[in-house]
Amino acid sequence: MLEHRLGHRFHDTSLLQTALTHPSVSGNQSKPYGDNQRMEFLGDAVLQAVISEALYQMHPGKDEGSLTKARAALVNGVSLTAKADSLSLEQHLVLGLGQQTEFERGRDSAMEDALEAIVAALFLDGGLAAAKNFIHRLFAEELADPSHIQVIKNPKGELQENLQCGNEDLPSYKLLNASGPPHNRQFEVAVFHAGCELGRGRGSSKKEAESGAAAAALIRLRDE
Repeated sequence: MLEHRLGHRFHDTSLLQTALTHPSVSGNQSKPYGDNQRMEFLGDAVLQAVISEALYQMHPGKDEGSLTKARAALVNGVSLTAKADSLSLEQHLVLGLGQQTEFERGRDSAMEDALEAIVAALFLDGGLAAAKNFIHRLFAEELADPSHIQVIKNPKGELQENLQCGNEDLPSYKLLNASGPPHNRQFEVAVFHAGCELGRGRGSSKKEAESGAAAAALIRLRDE
């Protein structure tokens, strides 16, 4: 049962249903709960805040730069997709009719969004305590021992070096989304090579988002 894996019994089950509804479910279909895009927005913010606080509290000897890199490594697309898979979220995701092929093309991004939407659902149903409990359990190993966090010092440079081996094409970065007020902007960037998307990253600046995307790409390439 998914609620058991999440460690929370929902008072309002519609929140969980919304978190699990993929945007491919169009307005022409039965969509009583909406889709998970707004919840993904909220869940991303909650996840970032909880991970930031946990790293700050658990590793007092680390400076701001080290904490930022550790957080980026934990919340990049590859990491979140792996966590979503560990919870078997895909089997609970509601897709639009005939959209399985389209879903497979953007599966990793969809799983990342679903996990962040789940965080939002927990936050809305049980408050910050419920969200923190889930996040702390999900990332317990990485938060307790920094050696489990794959921190890459110069992800953009390292990615470029890796991709240029036998190939003259350089990776390119595309801004996918910019949201939030001027004093608290959030950027989402994807990195591409030879026409293929390799990873996505988010951050409070385009530079930070590009670094996150490059780090996600490196982790993906190493796992292949």
